[in-house]
This record gives sequence, C-alpha cells and structure tokens, in this order.
Amino acid sequence: MAKATVTSGTPRAWQRMLSGRRLDLLDPSPLDIELADIAHGLARMARWNGQTNGPHIFSVAQHSLLVEAIMRAQAPRADDRLSLAALLHDSPEYVIGDMISPFKAVIGDAYKKVEHRLLAAIHLRFGLPAELDPKMTKTIKNADMGAAYLEATRLAGFAEAEAKRLFGKDPCLEIDVEADYLTPWSAGKAEKRFLERFKALVA
Repeated sequence: MAKATVTSGTPRAWQRMLSGRRLDLLDPSPLDIELADIAHGLARMARWNGQTNGPHIFSVAQHSLLVEAIMRAQAPRADDRLSLAALLHDSPEYVIGDMISPFKAVIGDAYKKVEHRLLAAIHLRFGLPAELDPKMTKTIKNADMGAAYLEATRLAGFAEAEAKRLFGKDPCLEIDVEADYLTPWSAGKAEKRFLERFKALVA
C-alpha cells in the first residue's frame, strides 16, 4: 500500500469562503472580504462557547445587533458610521471564531494581532478608517460590556453580582432588548437581520 506523502513548505494561512474568496489571515486584503461571508459566518458562530439557554445558539451576529442597539440607546446622537463600526466590531470572528476571554488570556497577544489585522481590512472594505478614533472605540466597548452583562445574566447563567464584577453594571435600557434581542434566533434569522441592518446603515 502506498504511503501518503506530507506536503512540505509554508503551512496554509488562508480560508476559502462560500463566496469563493480566499482570505489570507497573515495579510488580509479588503478586496477578499464579502458582506455575505461575514453575515453567514457570524450567524453560525456561538457566543459563550454555546453555553446559553434556548433552542438555538446565541450567535455573534445577534450579539453584534444587540451591541449596536445598546450603543444607539446610550449615544443617541451617534451617526451611521459609528453604528456601522459597532455592528462590525466582532466581524473578524467570521474567520477566527469567537474565542472566550479566558482563553484569549491564556494564548496572549497572538489572537489579538490576527484579529486587529482582520478588523482593519474589514473597516477599509466598508469605508471606515482602519483605526477608529479612541472615543468611538470606547463608546462601542461600553455597549459591548453592556451586552455582555445582559447576555450573561439572561442567557448564560451568571448571577447579577458576578456579572457586575466581570462586565460592569446593567445598562438599564429603555428599549425592550429582552424581547427584541435576547431570545436566541435561528441562524437564518440572525443572518437576515444582520444583512438588513448593515444595508440600512450604508444606504
């Protein structure tokens, strides 16, 4: 029986997408980034390693919509560019997955470097600066932490005291996020809602 040969050379560092694009993780090009690939991937990527209540995963796509909704509630004068940046804040995860914070701490800066390169390319692809203004970044981060608090206490089994210690206080929103954003959707619905919101922001 013939033995399988091992291909030598540089390990593959790219992923082929359903769109046919081949995205290089070491040197991502904005030209290889497609919205359809992002929406499809994020809608099938589980937050909290899938440790959430409900018949469906709570996807990164749904989380992204929640963060954007919280950001708009907290900063009602925010323009559509900031809303778009909020919607895309976790978009690199369509390629590299949603790695929980404890594991990021274990592996150090390697993940963050790849994530940073991908996010810069995604920003450029959709007309945003590669590096956001620090004020924009802080506004989005505040909304992201608020979303984490709500997801932790409503879906992931955290006690309120523990969630407050890890993620900060309850954002106490006037909008009904419970009904609109914290019931896990199917992958198809999450993908559709993500695409609809993106198109509304860039229209």
